[in-house]
Amino acid sequence: MFDLQGFGHLLLSGSLITIKLALSSLAIGLVLGLLGATAKLSKIWIFRKLATVYTATMRGIPELLLVLFLYYGGSMLIMAVLQKFGYNEYIEVSPFLAGVLALSIAFGAYATEVFRMAIQEIPKGQWEAAEALGMKPMQVYFRIIVPQVWRLALPGLGNLFLVLLKDTALVSVVGLKDIMYHAARGAQATQQAFTFYMAAAFIYLGLTIVVTAFMMWLEWRANPAQRYAKKLAKQHVSQSINAAKG
Repeated sequence: MFDLQGFGHLLLSGSLITIKLALSSLAIGLVLGLLGATAKLSKIWIFRKLATVYTATMRGIPELLLVLFLYYGGSMLIMAVLQKFGYNEYIEVSPFLAGVLALSIAFGAYATEVFRMAIQEIPKGQWEAAEALGMKPMQVYFRIIVPQVWRLALPGLGNLFLVLLKDTALVSVVGLKDIMYHAARGAQATQQAFTFYMAAAFIYLGLTIVVTAFMMWLEWRANPAQRYAKKLAKQHVSQSINAAKG
């Protein structure tokens, strides 16, 4: 359907870079989000203030600007620090590292609110019951609360990851050889922009479909009560059909 004129393998390699970038940012972003939500719900006011500043700032800055700041500003900051110790060589932050940091920080800011709302959905009676059994606050949090948080937060986190996956295209502006980087080079070399950008669109669409299907499976696995209810409903329908035939 698409004549990529020898650029097909480059688009595939760019797809692997995009997947690595998205998964790396997801892993770090989930940790930042959980820490941010914990800080926002903390009884220590300084933690709450820091988490509020983090979410408000990062959600107000475009991801592209954050990528550019960390790529160019990160190099300048590292060199300024090392010059204090007598090191004067040029140091450049890699596009992949800048992209991971930028996307994970942005993802973490949004995930903070998702986790916070999920934690608040859990009845306070569970905290009180666990503490009445002699469990310490940290034990209650990690043994009782966190396992339930994932089930409640999965739909929101899934939507955020889809946004993150598409935002990986922004990192191509600093030279990361992802899908958009190779699509742009192929379009320039062949003067067939529509072909290459359409191919890139189909790749992103395919990745989105896979992620959506996986998230639906995770939600199904995380909700045993719903699975049991569906099983009972099927049995009831089957018994009704058999009774009607009899």
